[in-house]
Amino acid sequence: MEILKNRSFFFILLGRIVTNIGDSIYYVAAMWLVYSLGGNAFYSGLAGFLTLLPAALRFLIGPFVDRWPIKRTLIITQVLQSILVLVIPIAYYSDVLTVQLVLIVMPIVSFIEQFAYPSQSKALPLLLTKQELVKGNALFSFAYQGIDLVFNAMSGILVAFIGAVTLYLVDSFTFAIAALFFSLIKIPSSKDKMVSNEKGLKNGLITYWVELKEGFSIVFGSIMGTFLIGSVVANFAIGGALAVLPAFADQNGGSGIYGFYLAAMSTGGLFGAILSSWMGKFLLGYFSIISFFCSALCWVLAAIIPWPSLGVILYGIAWIPIGGTNVIFASAVQTVIPNQLLGRVSSVSGSMGTMAMPIGSLAGGYLASVTNSTLIFALTGLGLLFVSTVWVLHPRLRTLPKANDLSPEVFGIDFEERLIESKYN
Repeated sequence: MEILKNRSFFFILLGRIVTNIGDSIYYVAAMWLVYSLGGNAFYSGLAGFLTLLPAALRFLIGPFVDRWPIKRTLIITQVLQSILVLVIPIAYYSDVLTVQLVLIVMPIVSFIEQFAYPSQSKALPLLLTKQELVKGNALFSFAYQGIDLVFNAMSGILVAFIGAVTLYLVDSFTFAIAALFFSLIKIPSSKDKMVSNEKGLKNGLITYWVELKEGFSIVFGSIMGTFLIGSVVANFAIGGALAVLPAFADQNGGSGIYGFYLAAMSTGGLFGAILSSWMGKFLLGYFSIISFFCSALCWVLAAIIPWPSLGVILYGIAWIPIGGTNVIFASAVQTVIPNQLLGRVSSVSGSMGTMAMPIGSLAGGYLASVTNSTLIFALTGLGLLFVSTVWVLHPRLRTLPKANDLSPEVFGIDFEERLIESKYN
């Protein structure tokens, strides 16, 4: 594949693959460890809340991502994560491991991770041409979902055979390898310098605040703000589903089934990413309405049918539209938004979209602990139905054109004017 001959893109892709291996192992091991130590779905809900909360606050780091060197940021984040996950095995072998310690480490690792993914996203337009961006994002998504597919299932099985603590040791090693790959990336020095024209703390804080407000202004002053209407409810439901899943799986077969459900989620997202170019040939508005309705139906059926194997398949199908539309919109944003604004814009839109996830996780874990995990897991599928409903009712979303026709005009904002204002303010 021609795009893989780009040395820097190849190494950032390898780094993403390896760090995703670490993320997959870590998430499965951590959620199951918390559930095992706490013995209640409430603890997995709390763990999900604490882990997802940093993602909801990602908008705060957008200006830093725009100003810090991409390569250095990627390396430091991986090294810090590698060190932090070692705390759990050390505590275990020292016989001081508690659920409280795991709940402290999880959000710190997640917070550091929030600097890595926007930095990777910001690097792509600097390493690839406009024509290569969709393919590059598809490869990134393919790597992400493909790794999750394999290692979510594998991690669930390995938890049962070798234990979650041992997986933490493996996880630390993967983050270290990712740091090595990121160190081999080459970004032209003029494009990877820390922006530091302001002098003094006061001016630095003023500039940070101005750039943060600009990110909000662009998102909520354009059609991106309308995307968030259904996204907030859907992510609330997804957060609840991820929190309930360990208890739901425990009732249907244990940690192995838990891994297969997570793998099904990744499989659906992977197929969606592969099919994103095909999906982009349809009118995006109408396609999203129909596909998310079908996703909701599959999700609910996956929860209530008595056959776990069929439930896993249906749950994977439910994630196909999510994987495809994520690639389409990520490529569109990278294409129409200037790179010097991309960090703050993608951070704001990402955090606003996921802000409801930690709340959903906490609510889902609590409700599953006092009612029934199967019922709560089924109800979370209705979050996707809400997305379909919002797009039906909103005229701008309903009439969105094909992916290739998405443009600054469709987004409803003059980015050239924004850049001029940013330069002189």
